[in-house]
Amino acid sequence: MLKIAVTTPKGNTSQIECTIDSCSIGKSDENLIALQGWTVAKKHAAIKRRPEGVYLEDLGSSSGTEVNGRKISGQHGPLHPGDKIAIAGYTLEVLDLELPVAAATPATPAAGPAAVSPAPTLQAPPAPAPAAAAPPPPPPSLSEEARETMTRHLKRVHQLLIKQMDLRRMDVSRQSEDELRTNTRALLEEIVLKDNELPPEIDRQRVIKQVLDEVVGLGPLEDLLADELVTEIMVNRFDEIFIERSGRLTKSDITFTSDLAVVGAIERIVAPLGRRIDESSPMVDARLKDGSRVNAVIPPLALKGANITIRKFSKKKLQGEDMVRFGSMTHEMLGFMKTVVEQKANMIISGGTGSGKTTLLNLLSSFIPPDERIITVEDAAELQLSQPNLIGLESRPANAEGKGLVAIRDLVKNTLRMRPDRIVVGECRGGEALDMLTAMNTGHDGSLTTAHANTPRDCLARLEVMVMMSGLDLPVRAIREQIASAIRFFIQQNRFSCGSRKITHITEVTGMEGEVISLQDIFLFKQEGFGADGKVKGKHIATGAIPDFYQDLKNRGLDVDLSVFQAGRVL
Repeated sequence: MLKIAVTTPKGNTSQIECTIDSCSIGKSDENLIALQGWTVAKKHAAIKRRPEGVYLEDLGSSSGTEVNGRKISGQHGPLHPGDKIAIAGYTLEVLDLELPVAAATPATPAAGPAAVSPAPTLQAPPAPAPAAAAPPPPPPSLSEEARETMTRHLKRVHQLLIKQMDLRRMDVSRQSEDELRTNTRALLEEIVLKDNELPPEIDRQRVIKQVLDEVVGLGPLEDLLADELVTEIMVNRFDEIFIERSGRLTKSDITFTSDLAVVGAIERIVAPLGRRIDESSPMVDARLKDGSRVNAVIPPLALKGANITIRKFSKKKLQGEDMVRFGSMTHEMLGFMKTVVEQKANMIISGGTGSGKTTLLNLLSSFIPPDERIITVEDAAELQLSQPNLIGLESRPANAEGKGLVAIRDLVKNTLRMRPDRIVVGECRGGEALDMLTAMNTGHDGSLTTAHANTPRDCLARLEVMVMMSGLDLPVRAIREQIASAIRFFIQQNRFSCGSRKITHITEVTGMEGEVISLQDIFLFKQEGFGADGKVKGKHIATGAIPDFYQDLKNRGLDVDLSVFQAGRVL
């Protein structure tokens, strides 16, 4: 009895028993050990029993076969328990070589070839995506019977594509993404044109698009990403996708075909960024090419199956007039914030998840004069600044060995050695808040960041907690004094139940009164219920308080308009 443990490139392991004299390995279904992947030959290798022992033979494959890290040529042996055979990312470990004295008649497995869990599709090494990730199902407008028929043909065309690429020995690893997409589309068109099994009622262009999206794109997510009205995509599991469209959450009719297809889409997102997701690292933050933010979690952490959350990045960079038109702010508020940024006041944008903090940070950062040196620090690069003297830094997670981590705090510290005029931090979540406050207090006026909080007062409390997370045992009063001297304005952005996003507070920090940081609201959004269309109703008003910052500007001889602060003025 020969026992072999087969581990796929994704880390899934299964055991296979061979009771015959020759055990073949390769892509073809007639092999006892069936592997999948572009570099696996149909007949890749064979394990053969001889009187003197068990030998491994490479059958002339182009990608080769390794034993214990060394590439073999022809036959190698005898094998011993513990030997590891490497083929195209798979690892075959010999567990037991005990064979019966009398050779038994060939035993055919009850379920056909011992198919190992699927491996790479059209993804370049070293972390290919699953080939068995079937193409997405057709639109829900089809009947159940038509949908099943369409899915069956999609899978069949997918397999024909794999075979054709294997026969033509296409080296996908050396092709750019555009070349890969173009060549794959051409091959698919050729396959579909000659496919006599496709019923005439099936749209051949749809078949080509869906198979192409699955093997070189993100499958059914491609259409959602192309829909400009969709702002967020939430894949809870392969057959449960929710989207946010025009501020409303709805369940999409689009689904993946399997959990494996979701994992394949995740791998195609993270691989170009040099990041990984597997059982040892089951969570990942990443971004798409357009800057859209991606978070993914796979089992065992994700109980329902692999999930993806995509915060889409608007293809059009929003301008101040766009925000005014949407009702997020008024012209007076926009002019005020523009002046505050240009005159180098430190600001924090606070708000809940999905409230539009990053969008507003992008807008305010665009007001920074072009003759200043700006350094941005982010977890996942989203800011779109056009100033000429700009450096963007992005944090890096730890590798598989737990090394190589570069946290936001490390980057913020490093910016102080880079002669910045402005520091823009995408979001403060922890101890980097102390470093940010230190920078703001040491000559880097006009710096910007965001934080999660429901009100400006709540944001103060959050800042205190984040500074404590830095590990320094600072007294609360010292922390508050640092905050009061560093931060000049809080801008509160809220997302209402109807999906509307509005600036609800523009608040100034005026100093300390005893142990408490003093705040004064400059502009507020006064809510007046909801309209017949379900949208929030209300108006932005001035509180009557004139910011001390504007008084300072006036004392410096700058021409500032104080009339916008008239009490009760509807903006």
